[in-house]
Amino acid sequence: MLGTYSFLWWIVLGAVAGVLAKAIMPGKDPGGCIVTILLGVGGALLAGFIGNALGWYTQGQAGGFIAATLGAILILFIYRLLMRRR
Repeated sequence: MLGTYSFLWWIVLGAVAGVLAKAIMPGKDPGGCIVTILLGVGGALLAGFIGNALGWYTQGQAGGFIAATLGAILILFIYRLLMRRR
């Protein structure tokens, strides 16, 4: 059951990280705010899985939020590059 809560925590954290990534990287995104938040969730989940697997941090540590925000920024940046080419 703990795994389910961890996954839900990363989704909530990802939504916050997505909003923060949008604030750090202002500009027009092709998908709007909802897509930006979903990209933040994806970045947070990716950063969470990688960080936990490598033992950099555990759930509840500040490093997880920082990594989630960086993951969201990275995914948002890649998304903007891909959408610009269309």
